[in-house]
Amino acid sequence: MSPTIFISAGEASGEHYGALLIEALKKQLAATGQTAEFFGMGGERMAAAGLERVVRSEDMAVMGLTEVLRHLPRIYREFRKLKKAIQDRRPSVAVLIDFPEIHFRLAQKFHRLGVPVIFFVSPQLWAWKKHRIKLVRKYIRKMLVIFPFEEPFYRTRGVKAEFVGHPLAELPLPAVTREQFAAANRLDPAATWIGLLPGSRPREIRDHLPRMLEAAWGLVEHDWPRREYEFLVPLAPTLNGEQRAAVLALVEDRGAGLAIRLVEDARAALFHVRASVVASGTATVEAALIGNPFVVVYRVSWLTYAVAKRVVKVPHVAMANLIAGKRVVPELIQNDFTAAKIVQQMEPLLPDGAPRESMMKELKAIRGLLNSCQAEESGGAIERVAAITLDELQAASPARIEKSVPT
Repeated sequence: MSPTIFISAGEASGEHYGALLIEALKKQLAATGQTAEFFGMGGERMAAAGLERVVRSEDMAVMGLTEVLRHLPRIYREFRKLKKAIQDRRPSVAVLIDFPEIHFRLAQKFHRLGVPVIFFVSPQLWAWKKHRIKLVRKYIRKMLVIFPFEEPFYRTRGVKAEFVGHPLAELPLPAVTREQFAAANRLDPAATWIGLLPGSRPREIRDHLPRMLEAAWGLVEHDWPRREYEFLVPLAPTLNGEQRAAVLALVEDRGAGLAIRLVEDARAALFHVRASVVASGTATVEAALIGNPFVVVYRVSWLTYAVAKRVVKVPHVAMANLIAGKRVVPELIQNDFTAAKIVQQMEPLLPDGAPRESMMKELKAIRGLLNSCQAEESGGAIERVAAITLDELQAASPARIEKSVPT
């Protein structure tokens, strides 16, 4: 009988890692002639990789106090569905990817059932909610982190943690040429392209994109008629048809008269645009690793911000700045997130010169910090996570599976 592995991710970036992890686990198991069953929560990419989806991640990806309260009945219903599946199937091991509000509660359930839990992609406990360390110590077998400063944070607090490297740092730069990308997305390869990345959640898009479009107007008006701009808005793969239609309607309403294209490949867009406006989140790490100059923005409800302001204890919001330990990219958060300030911060990054070159140099250094020698030796961060998962599976079910070594 094949062992059963529970894997869960709730957001676009974690869902991407989840799909890669399932593929890596299948490969490492196949090396010893073994197979496994995968079930849990995920998006379409995880389902395509082989996950039996009990709950769709797109039905759970809500952020912020007021947003969670508004969707609480649906979240609770889906959460109960997950707990019932866990109780009925009792997996051999569980891998929880980020998404702490749901996953810490699932970890308690697994603990009661005696199922070892691996947490991949640490919640930002080092920024706030440090009291949750006690939950990690009690319910998480191993914390696998993707930022180098996180390992000592956990280890000094009695948590088994390992820096496995950042999966995005191992990806090659996009191979698509500017001309190919232009042809696929109806773009002018001679124009100056600017990225507008409002986030992967519908609420983020509603809160961020209108102001980004206003800033786009500001850039055009300031520079007219010297430069032709085209603005690229990547769509997260977790958005459904209705949500994509809402983005298009918003662009047509607020961006009428601007050259705006909705594109599918965020990394390719970041690789080819001159500079970007990026909502705080995984996309800022992607922009930093690709080396694209950018400005970080973010806005939440006044209640969420008021609570966060009292409890967040880090000097920066942007992950690139936290990794570098200094202000590398501008941060426009909450009331500072205005169209005028975006234009002010973006304009020095567009022409060749010291501001642009300095930021690109700092971003290159960040890429070097996000690689792990140990992960590289085992084939990369995802392969390392897969190997650790199979180690736990071996310990939990030694009679059912042989230890797999990455090839």
